[in-house]
Amino acid sequence: MSTPGPDRSNPAADSKAAQRWTLVAAILGSSLAFVDSTVVNVALPAIQRSLNANAAQTQWVVEAYVLFLSSLLLGGGALGDKLGRRRMFMAGAVVFVTASVFAAASASIGYLIAARALQGVGAAFLVPGSLSLISSVFPESERGKAIGTWSAMSGVTAAAGPVLGGFLVDHFSWTWAFLINLPLGLGLLYICATRVPEIRSVPAPAGAAKEPVDLVGTALVTLGLTGVIFALIEVPVRGWSDLAVIFSALLGAASLAVFLLFEARAAAPMLPLRLFQNSNFAGANLLTVFLYGALGGALYFLPLNLVQVQGLGATAAGAALLPMIGILFLLSRWAGTLADTYGPKRPLVIGPCIAATGFAWFAIASVDSNYWATFFPATCLLGLGMSITAAPLTTTVMNAVEPGLSGTASGVNNAVSRAAGLLAIGIFGIVMSLAFNLSLDGALATMALPTDTLHQVDMQRNRLAGIVLPETLNAVDRHALKTAVGTAFVSGFRWTMLISAGLALLSAAAAWRMVGNKSDARTG
Repeated sequence: MSTPGPDRSNPAADSKAAQRWTLVAAILGSSLAFVDSTVVNVALPAIQRSLNANAAQTQWVVEAYVLFLSSLLLGGGALGDKLGRRRMFMAGAVVFVTASVFAAASASIGYLIAARALQGVGAAFLVPGSLSLISSVFPESERGKAIGTWSAMSGVTAAAGPVLGGFLVDHFSWTWAFLINLPLGLGLLYICATRVPEIRSVPAPAGAAKEPVDLVGTALVTLGLTGVIFALIEVPVRGWSDLAVIFSALLGAASLAVFLLFEARAAAPMLPLRLFQNSNFAGANLLTVFLYGALGGALYFLPLNLVQVQGLGATAAGAALLPMIGILFLLSRWAGTLADTYGPKRPLVIGPCIAATGFAWFAIASVDSNYWATFFPATCLLGLGMSITAAPLTTTVMNAVEPGLSGTASGVNNAVSRAAGLLAIGIFGIVMSLAFNLSLDGALATMALPTDTLHQVDMQRNRLAGIVLPETLNAVDRHALKTAVGTAFVSGFRWTMLISAGLALLSAAAAWRMVGNKSDARTG
């Protein structure tokens, strides 16, 4: 039986004004989530220094947000379909803005991590809700163009966010990197309340049972991802033999396995596995795993390299990604028409291949890299590849399902994207730690440093490039040790970028093998 489409009983949902304001709201809502991710990455060195955090705690600042965002995205999209897309979208905005205030007020790393987790809860309703609203008010013939516009304008705010956030970090405090969410959030709530129509899936026939929210599935996937991520982040600090690491890894893996089994049998699953019977939907999500895993892992370590090794300020580090975001802005609207004109397969193969070249270019970085010869061309290539990929990928996912499942489909793809980045940061952290320690050990073995200096460095290894050098060192030894630490970080950085390039090529292979040039029959 086909799934009902959106309820068009509200005639305002079909008006041009409603379409225009809904697109504006979708852009603002997704921008809250996207800007926060990029701003926090730029602020991480200042946060690490201010709150005296080690590398694992710094990772948790990012991972706590992405963990709850990934875990709850599926439920967030489904709740929007059932309870009202505007209603849940606005609820997410309220939670997100409130959590941003708590994050800005954080006096300890633990408090900040908790606030970031709450931000992730709010973002879990904003991210799928933005695309679901677009799919609800735009017909399929105009949807690709609308999604391209959403992608391009989200890129503008994503470009402004890191630069503004970096400026605030450099001239005021990292806390202002969270407070910039307030004007965006308040503006979003006003537009939603006054201009955006409420749309939900057509109600079930009289007498039919209402589908419950999948609380069991939500709990299982949250527990599973938490266990796996805890193990990945903590293993460089605690070691593979640590009982907490072993237990959390086993608990996480078992919970995820039970989650899949439960979803296959649930009457109203948060993750309808039948959607993956559609080749385009399955292929697009496999591409998302590889490409957005690569992107999430790479963009976590890039600002740390730029600030802690290359010596850029937070403002300059934020501006360093402007070429990539500028290309996304200039090309995304055009890219939104590619799937409509040529079919999804070609852009979903070509785009990741170009992105892979960009990732590989990052790998040539050294301790004293020239930005224009290293980071600039890499960011341009990455921006070109992602602009060709992003809008056709989203259009492919949304066109593979019945309109009534648009919120669920959006939630699935965004959850896959965030979970991929979540796992990649944890895995890349292990790679970085191994490469960093191997390189640093080799350098220290050739240096005649005092015993107490070596001890201080060893005690701070888990800070990576954030190691604070002893004040008692003479100028020559200080320079040599600083170079050794920077070189060790760059060694790990190169490995992460090469792995990212390989993942991007795998994403292109997935599209080549599984995505067709014509849409499959919709899954409902």
